[in-house]
Amino acid sequence: MKDMAWLIRKTLTNTFRNKRSWIVYFGLPICGIVLSMLLYGNASNGTLRIGIANHDGDQTLSQDAIRFVQSLNNVKVTMTDDEQALRSDIAAGKLDSGLVIGEGFSDALKNGNPDPEQLTLVSVKGAQVTAYVKALLQGYVGNVAAIGKQTHGDSAAFDAIYAAYAKKPFQFHTEAVKDTSNKKDMTYQSIGYLITFMLFSAANLTELILKEKENRTFLRLMSSPISARSYVLSNVAVNILILLMQIVVALFVMKTVLKVDSGIPFAQMLSLLLLFGLAAIGLSLLIVAFARSSSSASALQNLILTPTCLLSGCFFPANIMPESVNKIASFLPQHWLLDSLQKLQNGEGLGSLGLNVGILFAFAAAFSLIAIYRFARNNDTKSFV
Repeated sequence: MKDMAWLIRKTLTNTFRNKRSWIVYFGLPICGIVLSMLLYGNASNGTLRIGIANHDGDQTLSQDAIRFVQSLNNVKVTMTDDEQALRSDIAAGKLDSGLVIGEGFSDALKNGNPDPEQLTLVSVKGAQVTAYVKALLQGYVGNVAAIGKQTHGDSAAFDAIYAAYAKKPFQFHTEAVKDTSNKKDMTYQSIGYLITFMLFSAANLTELILKEKENRTFLRLMSSPISARSYVLSNVAVNILILLMQIVVALFVMKTVLKVDSGIPFAQMLSLLLLFGLAAIGLSLLIVAFARSSSSASALQNLILTPTCLLSGCFFPANIMPESVNKIASFLPQHWLLDSLQKLQNGEGLGSLGLNVGILFAFAAAFSLIAIYRFARNNDTKSFV
């Protein structure tokens, strides 16, 4: 134990003696969180700007339709008489959408037409802008058209029923629910960047084994009472310690400093990330076991880590990728960690993630066992274990 403690202290001292190491292990994950905030933190649920051009005059139904749109939450209405100016403002980005009420709109509703051609929604941003207003407006128009359909063109009967309908004898209460989708996306992307840096951190720390072999430090250590097994285990211990500090610092900054609420208890997030850290260490040992030099190990890192993180959704949401790519991602440990994160954010408990946790354990065990076997069979490594 004294030998291992000395090796751990030596590795930590040599690692953090270089100021660049502080930036790599702790600065870059924080930069990843800040980048996620810039990507998703500016997404706004602000006011929808709608312009209305009314060509139906002062008809009661068209005026009531305008008042209905004005009463909607998060909607700012601008009235105009020039339809061409309305479309120009939409194209220029001054308005998000436009509502054109054509001549004869009121008559069409009185005749029971639930979808009058005289009512047009215009937008260059598509359904993501028009869907909210269109859905509510269609409900209102449909109710009025139903009155016209039942009165069969009798204006007096229509006016009497519509007057009773307009009084709104019923009441309902609304309660605003805070939209947390942006924070979920921000957390997902932040953790994606974090686990990418964890993989590269583990690979860089394990690569020290090859570097110390190349500069003869390993051979000098082996001439002392220190065994190869203790040497490798000390490297694993340093890996675990640094990854743990990396996780704690990143989660602390995300929650306390940057005020990003992941919606997941700190202990659960820490446990999952630390479990993934074991898989990352196992993978880094596997890379070193198959590499013959530090340069080849670096090449394998770039060949394995970057593409797998890309396929798993660490750099952007996996749901925007084709189904075939998502199937490939199922064979990668990053996918199972991010999948666990999403399930926890959707309200599932940690106890329901048995499959995900088991698969992460399996990845860690498989990578480590293959690396141990490779070390034992590789004569060039001088039998690390």
